[in-house]
Amino acid sequence: MNDLTTRRRSVAALAAAALIAALVLPAADAATDRRGPASPAPTAATAAGTGNRAAGAPDQRFAPSAEVRAGGTSGTAAGAGKASGQGQAKSAAKAAPSAPWTPRAADYTATATTRDLAITMDDGVVLRGDLVRPAGADGKPVTTRLPVIVTITAYNKTVLSAGAGATLAGADPAYLVKRGYAQLTVDARGTGSSQGQWGAFSAREGKDAGAIVTWAARQPWSNGSVGMTGASYMGISQLFAAARKPQGLKAIFPQVPAADVYRDVVASGGQIDVGFIPLWLGLVTAAGVVPPAYGLQEPQAGLKMALDHLMGGLNFTLPLAGKALLGGDPAYDGPFYRERSPIEVLDNVTVPTFLVGGEFDLFQRGTPLVFERLQQRGVPAKLILGPWDHLQGSAGAEVVKAGYGPLNELQLRWFDQYLKGRDGKLDQIAPLTYYEQGSGAWVRKARWIDSDLRARSFQLSGSASLGGKAGTLTTGTPAAGLAVVPPVPVTGLCTRSANQWTAGLPAMLLKDLPCFKDNKLNDLGGVTFDTAPMTKAVRFQGPLDARLYVSTPSGDGMLSVAVEDVAPDGTVSRISGGWQTIAHRALDKSRSRYLDGKLLQPYHPFTRAAKAKLPRGQVAPVDVEIFPTGAVIAPGHRLRISVQAFDVPHLLSTVPDLVGHLVPVTIHTGPSTPSSLTMAVR
Repeated sequence: MNDLTTRRRSVAALAAAALIAALVLPAADAATDRRGPASPAPTAATAAGTGNRAAGAPDQRFAPSAEVRAGGTSGTAAGAGKASGQGQAKSAAKAAPSAPWTPRAADYTATATTRDLAITMDDGVVLRGDLVRPAGADGKPVTTRLPVIVTITAYNKTVLSAGAGATLAGADPAYLVKRGYAQLTVDARGTGSSQGQWGAFSAREGKDAGAIVTWAARQPWSNGSVGMTGASYMGISQLFAAARKPQGLKAIFPQVPAADVYRDVVASGGQIDVGFIPLWLGLVTAAGVVPPAYGLQEPQAGLKMALDHLMGGLNFTLPLAGKALLGGDPAYDGPFYRERSPIEVLDNVTVPTFLVGGEFDLFQRGTPLVFERLQQRGVPAKLILGPWDHLQGSAGAEVVKAGYGPLNELQLRWFDQYLKGRDGKLDQIAPLTYYEQGSGAWVRKARWIDSDLRARSFQLSGSASLGGKAGTLTTGTPAAGLAVVPPVPVTGLCTRSANQWTAGLPAMLLKDLPCFKDNKLNDLGGVTFDTAPMTKAVRFQGPLDARLYVSTPSGDGMLSVAVEDVAPDGTVSRISGGWQTIAHRALDKSRSRYLDGKLLQPYHPFTRAAKAKLPRGQVAPVDVEIFPTGAVIAPGHRLRISVQAFDVPHLLSTVPDLVGHLVPVTIHTGPSTPSSLTMAVR
């Protein structure tokens, strides 16, 4: 390559990096640096957890300060075979602990990149991929056939390789490449350097994903074994690829993937997401206009790519957003979102899957559902769920705090076992490891909702009013009362919810903003109900249901519900939230989840046909799905449910519904209208 071409490519890469850096601030590279404390094996005290729990019990807890590493005993550790998580846990509990896993040294000291490989799909559209391989002393790629790690991105592979997308890129691929892997990063159809028109997560894109894996398995530099990595879009692509059962795919490692895109993020509760979705569409569109490096050598191909991307924006992105906000078909669940939801194809996924999720992530609801569905079918699956927003979960820099080492080492263990046949000692990693809000402990378990959980309901009791006059949450008989939720269109603006649903960007800019950690001010814009200070800890995990008996003058309205921890000093910590429009209150019992006969996770159809306004003056129950989490309300603290009518900038009413949502909603409490909060406790 001549010097002029080299300089032009460098300029293009730097321009791309600057463009995306302006949209997504880069995090420090999580691949080679350990974030958080070192992690020696747990002591008997930390392995035993709290209370009467002993090592080998259904769950284990350890505090971050205990610095637990994955090498210790784990009564809930899962084997790598296809037995269910529960069976794995029972077997592991009987086995003697093995020596801790340690990362192996690099086999190579350098890498070499081949850019813009052409990958032709069955319809003639050419996708482009960058291939990174180990390099010899001469700087050239080694000729040894290697297992391949595939990443499919919509955020422009040139930008990711330039480092500007470190927040979305996760671990540095060079870590695996230097240990004997090849890394292939491909721009999805209609994005980056690839031809075609973008149709996010369409069936066509899923077919492409499977074809890319098969292509990688058959190349002369591949030994036929393929794994996949990547976060967010790249994580979702892995699930769609795996569902195609492509040749050579042996294991995947999705970070923060979705399950049901409509309920997870597009229209939580029936209103349209205007926090993340516009940012995301803008990011993909902006990344797609960066000129491809190969355009200098192949001007016709470069021009075709540019025209394809322009038409993709005109034919997909703009019409989709406009129709949704105007109350058209994209505002309702249906075939469009079913096609784009991994949960619909998960029964076809059979390869081992390691998941990373966040309790404040865009896909807080979806990632645990993916884990559960795979585990129920006997697919080897792991999940680490931390206190992370979307950018934090994508970067993976804090995964080390879960006690098993940093992200790059976890990927090495996973792929060494399934692609190279090396023992990754995966039985030392529990099937489920999640961060417990309120205690700071990491809990290791076999399952998300298991047999040691029981349903508990807290009844909303008495009256509450705007400005901080709280009603009561009680496990006894509730008193009759009313609480009027006013339509205050700025509630949610300065909360952890605002940060969550803008992917974590505000916290990167204003990480010390008090209202991201204390919800007290926002609660004044709605009504609240509190328990008395707890006399003993209340631990809960999984999804929650808020059943609110309501009436409304317009027949509609929005319920934005937060579950919170009120500390003795008055600090209010938001644990999780849920949203529901009253007109979409129809409940599909066959797809809802129950525990001990009580509703725990409601499923609403969100179709045009199911939508029905509540007759004026009528009182009816509305079940609000509170997204899954894990938390403890400590002694002396109070459990709170807070209800507002808006969650800005997260959600916005469609244009036809807007006036009907600008009304007060009345919550009714008491024995005849038993409004309640139900959770799974132990």
